[in-house]
Amino acid sequence: MDKNVSSRSTLDKALRINLDQNKYGTIVEIGAGQEVARQFFRSGAAAGTIAKTMSAYDMKFSDAIYGVQEDGRYVSQNRVKAMTEKEFDLVITRVGTSRSKTSRYFAYGATVAAKSYNRDNECHAWCGIRVQMYPGAVPSDIIVHVRMLDDNADHQQSALGIFGVNLIYAAYYYFEDPKTIIDSLTDNLQHRRIEIDSIEFNGPYFEEIDNRAINLHLIRSWKTRAIMFKPDGSVIVPAEMLYKKNVLTIRGSFRPITRLNADMIEQGFKAFTKLEGVTRKNSIALAEISLNDSRGNDLQVSEEDLVESVSLLSSLGYSVMISDHTRYFSLRAYFRQFTKLQIGIVVGIVNIGEIFDEQTYRGVEGGILEGFGKLFPDHTRLLVYPEIDQSGGYRDFNNVKLPDNLQFLYKHLIENNFIFGIESSDKELFKIFSREVLNQLPNGRGDWEKCLPEGIAEQIIKHKLFGYRD
Repeated sequence: MDKNVSSRSTLDKALRINLDQNKYGTIVEIGAGQEVARQFFRSGAAAGTIAKTMSAYDMKFSDAIYGVQEDGRYVSQNRVKAMTEKEFDLVITRVGTSRSKTSRYFAYGATVAAKSYNRDNECHAWCGIRVQMYPGAVPSDIIVHVRMLDDNADHQQSALGIFGVNLIYAAYYYFEDPKTIIDSLTDNLQHRRIEIDSIEFNGPYFEEIDNRAINLHLIRSWKTRAIMFKPDGSVIVPAEMLYKKNVLTIRGSFRPITRLNADMIEQGFKAFTKLEGVTRKNSIALAEISLNDSRGNDLQVSEEDLVESVSLLSSLGYSVMISDHTRYFSLRAYFRQFTKLQIGIVVGIVNIGEIFDEQTYRGVEGGILEGFGKLFPDHTRLLVYPEIDQSGGYRDFNNVKLPDNLQFLYKHLIENNFIFGIESSDKELFKIFSREVLNQLPNGRGDWEKCLPEGIAEQIIKHKLFGYRD
């Protein structure tokens, strides 16, 4: 394996592949020129590597070659899979018996929506490679979703050209270490040119990879700020999940999810649907797990624990987001990239204390006022769940204890409908704390089971999650 992940230029990577007579395949790119193929031709000796390059821009031509996908979309995961499967089979059929038996074949595909003239469209691409890890092997696949962040089509095309070379190179030289594959995908690209928010490994060489866990490395390697999971537990691109949706989110560790957590989500959703234009059909409830504490420090939660939390939340039908967002206004800005509809954030009384802690806004030029300006500019609400305080008294959003200099700011937000209170369905739930449940798990079965939603305790016991022991 090549250990010098970032030391080779794009042209050096392309040339190394070109000079290896055992690597041979096809490059097909739709929607943003033939930038990947161009890198291989620029580096020289491309005849030894490239069997064919192609762009099928016309939809009818593209459909005739790759078929019509069920979702009817052209820039989609299904489309790029159809492209790589078709082209790989053609390479094997046409040259598989005439070339050296030591050949390892590939097919690279990309379907792209680059920046259009005079349009503010979502600029993204599905890119993938089907590749043989050794001669004669059943092929494996790497499928990646990329968001292009440059503000013009030329720069976006250039970035995709570099990215495509990185993906092909990584598939051949780093296939033994998927995290190194991910790390290398932005080689020779300046920060904030692309965002990678989904990656999928399939095939015989990647059978032991948990795609949920490996996607979390995209966050910790600064390829994206968040990864999202559908209720079935599979990774989904945020734009697909949030597009034209009202979004209700609740932040927590969910280690494990408790009846209190579930009640906060359900009561929050009930109140959220009372807002104008919000229904359960056009909205999504999203459990968000931040990798950071309230000061931005990495909590060092293992990928295994995070996947276990996702599994339990998914079993209850919830969508899940794992992010590195610390401040709530950063979370709101992330959602705003994908939807212009209502955003609701369910918080507890303790979270209100954090949001109104001026130390939370250290480094923000305008301090807490700038933070609130970014949190509440349009269609964003805080829905506050009550609690029982240390003295046993009931406390809701109307009697939160805040510093005197912030009391009028808090009242201003309430009176202008930025902050709402929600009810608890059962005050007995206030006695439940996730950390206490977590501490009891190593001791085996016990009263903690009553603190969890139906079916969750059984899963923890069966799979020995979060350190549970018989």
